[in-house]
Amino acid sequence: MLKNLSIRNYALIDELEVDFYSGFTTITGETGAGKSIILDALSLIIGQRADAQVLLDKTKKCVIEGSFDISTYQLSEFFKKNDLDTDTNVLLRREINPEGKSRAFINDTPVNLAQLKELGDNLIDIHSQHKTLQINETEFQLYLIDSYAGIVDKAKLFKQDYTDLKEQKKQLLQMIEMETKARADNDYYLFLFNELESANLSENEQTNLEQELNLLNHVELIKSTLSKSLYSLNITEGNIIQQLSVIQNQISQIAGFDKELEENSKRLQSSYIELKDIIAELERIEERTLFNPERSEQINLRLNEIYRLQQKHRVESVKALLDIQQDLDTKIQDIASLEIKVKKLEHAIKQKEFELFARAEELSAKRKSIFAEIEQKAVGILVLLGMPNAKIKTENRKSPELKETGIDELVFTFSANKGSEMKPIDKVASGGELSRLMLAFKSLVSEKKLLPTIIFDEIDSGVSGEVASQTGTIMKNLAKGMQVIAITHLPQIAAKGNTHFQVYKVSDKNSTFVKIRKLEGDGRVDVIAEMLSGNNISEASVKTAKELLA
Repeated sequence: MLKNLSIRNYALIDELEVDFYSGFTTITGETGAGKSIILDALSLIIGQRADAQVLLDKTKKCVIEGSFDISTYQLSEFFKKNDLDTDTNVLLRREINPEGKSRAFINDTPVNLAQLKELGDNLIDIHSQHKTLQINETEFQLYLIDSYAGIVDKAKLFKQDYTDLKEQKKQLLQMIEMETKARADNDYYLFLFNELESANLSENEQTNLEQELNLLNHVELIKSTLSKSLYSLNITEGNIIQQLSVIQNQISQIAGFDKELEENSKRLQSSYIELKDIIAELERIEERTLFNPERSEQINLRLNEIYRLQQKHRVESVKALLDIQQDLDTKIQDIASLEIKVKKLEHAIKQKEFELFARAEELSAKRKSIFAEIEQKAVGILVLLGMPNAKIKTENRKSPELKETGIDELVFTFSANKGSEMKPIDKVASGGELSRLMLAFKSLVSEKKLLPTIIFDEIDSGVSGEVASQTGTIMKNLAKGMQVIAITHLPQIAAKGNTHFQVYKVSDKNSTFVKIRKLEGDGRVDVIAEMLSGNNISEASVKTAKELLA
């Protein structure tokens, strides 16, 4: 319930604050008094867009605040989802600075406009004359039916699941496109992989082969050099090993005379042993170093294959080739995995569609079950509103395809007069008839206590006399279960309000400002009388005003 509205520096409002009450509140004022300005300001705190043009003083910011009692609303999920503190009261605030930048707050916590609008939609339903045209829209007609049938939450959940299904179908198309392209690439990937796999590469193979080939290409030089070296070391008369042996013996004979000589004698002995070992190693190398043209050809063939693969894949090492082989294997496996994912997603989509069709049938059955009741009750209200021959029929043309609302394609058909053909509302209803139809439907929805605060903005256009009185009565009855605020130009409706406000303008030398005041006692009688007879209030209009207020 809206408890308080505060407006500063907005349009023609310098500063305005008003407390609202439960029940039925009426707001009146002359044409151009500023009633719509107050309503526009209120719209800003429930998520409507704005710009700097709304500022009265272009050098100051505009601030609009609304306080709501939400103790009876089921809004804990919203506050939890948006990580906001909750209480029985909530304060919505909108600020617009001179540069046109807007800020929104819920309980002094900054929020984005979408969050403010989501909460605002759960707090106030503003119904103006142009909104009456919504009754012609299938989506709005479905909402009315779902509200009365008590399946709004189920319909919302269905819409979300249908949106998820559409996203899954979009993903499937993308995956099928990827799979088609992958299949085209798969043969090529497989060819490259098999080529590398059959090459049976090992990481250090190239280095080892190049070293071995280098040795085979220099066999003659190696054997010749080794033969000459071994000849000098161990074969020729007076060879190095013999001379070293003699020297070692000589030094060992005098080693006992000096510790340094003894140490060098030991070193000579070690050198002799080391040299003998070197000679043995060189002899072994010389023996195994053989000219082997067959092996050279094998190595060249193998290296040429490695070089060819490296050039083909534009890399410089066997390790890089092995990495490419692994990457190709991963791609091939991914393609196979993608095929499995496509099949799984196709199956999931079929299951989801089957489930949604079943739920759509359930929604359809629930909707159909209340058609007769809602038609009967709506017609009953229209009779009170001066349409005794009105008829309403709800037609349902089921769609073979799923939609976000299910499978129902509802059409409200309407006839205002006897003998008139039933046609869709948008084809036959006048503006005044649309207003009364909307009021009738809103009345039915209010029975389910789904609407919080509802504001009627001059939807009583085109009615007068007894119909106007009945319109006011219906609004007052609505207010038994919710807060109803009606901006009206009809005295019959204004007098029905539990609370009555008047919007007016005041001027000084330079400016004009919009103000609002609560009417009571004789003040209210005078305003109602003025609405009846104009500026020249007569005794008859005062008497009628008192009768209306009685």
